[in-house]
Amino acid sequence: MSRSAELGSARKDPSNQTPGILPEGAALRTIQRRRKRILRIGVVVLLVLVAGSQAMAERQSELHDMIEATGLFAIGLCIFGRGWCSLYIGGRKKTELVTTGPYSSCRNPLYVFNMIGAFGVGAQTGSIVLGCLFAGLCWMVFRNVVAHEEALLSERFGKAFRYYQNTVPRFRPTWFRWRDEENLLCKPALFLTTTRDAMWFLAAGPIFEAIKLMQEKGWLTPLIHLP
Repeated sequence: MSRSAELGSARKDPSNQTPGILPEGAALRTIQRRRKRILRIGVVVLLVLVAGSQAMAERQSELHDMIEATGLFAIGLCIFGRGWCSLYIGGRKKTELVTTGPYSSCRNPLYVFNMIGAFGVGAQTGSIVLGCLFAGLCWMVFRNVVAHEEALLSERFGKAFRYYQNTVPRFRPTWFRWRDEENLLCKPALFLTTTRDAMWFLAAGPIFEAIKLMQEKGWLTPLIHLP
């Protein structure tokens, strides 16, 4: 589960909780469920757009192949990046604020790699515009989710998170801020799960190739042509 930084797991005394306000864990799960619902709706809308559109570059052209290859590279980078991030949050995500490794360059590296992967998915259509639309949808969803997550993190970690928030950008990597660690406590299960989940991005290739084939056969009629 990607977050701008990781929430601690210390449980609050239920008697100290304000009536009507969800505990941190429950509030975060609600945010994540909402994010997943919005993403599912967005994916359906984008699939309809893909079915009703066609790249201007011909399917057999070098330009079309180049755009698809760029998309595959982006998906590969997404898979690698998600696994890389999980190495830093795996052994301590429930006990402390993670601010080293990729989290020292931006607060939401997992979301950034997801957006890169989304661009790669859209680029499998052979259209740069659709690649940008896929990435833009992810950015819109994650921006809203992160705003809620950061409120929880600020409450949980106080000044430490606010300093982190003021010095490290939300999405834009700043490599000159890089800080690493000599040793990491990793959880192989989390690494494998995070990497496996990203493998779904690769499904875009055969799905979109099937849509292109149906368009060529005349089973689907593209209404717009996109660069």
